[in-house]
Amino acid sequence: MTDKKMNVESFNLDHTKVKAPYVRLADIKEGQNGDRIHKYDLRICQPNKDHMEMPALHSLEHLMAELSRNHTDKVVDISPMGCQTGFYIAMINHDDYDGVLNIIEQTLNDVLVATEVPACNEMQCGWAASHSLEGAQELARNLLAKRNEWTEVFA
Repeated sequence: MTDKKMNVESFNLDHTKVKAPYVRLADIKEGQNGDRIHKYDLRICQPNKDHMEMPALHSLEHLMAELSRNHTDKVVDISPMGCQTGFYIAMINHDDYDGVLNIIEQTLNDVLVATEVPACNEMQCGWAASHSLEGAQELARNLLAKRNEWTEVFA
């Protein structure tokens, strides 16, 4: 490993020291007009030990992207990590960490009672065959069961 600071924030995070699940403020970017984007690392699986299966991850992405916006108009984007261990959540002008935790909790509770995956069809999704509502709900259930651990990033 290098001591050189890299451009991507998560590449500077020692993934062997974190303890999933957690929610961590990963970055803040300020626009020229004063808007601030807060990027949160929602880590669901322990890095290099576990990962989400793609159909469950994909469905959780669709569900969270759609349902989170029922709780706030501050969500810019919810993006899955390529390593399949979590998501990045970008919020505009919303720096209330506890508020973000509550939005995530409310959204995951919505996932538990969902009866279908939003936009799970060939017209609205680039790989509509790769979805699992049950898998997404299991991920949400497991994450909610550890809600009291979300603020503890490091082991």
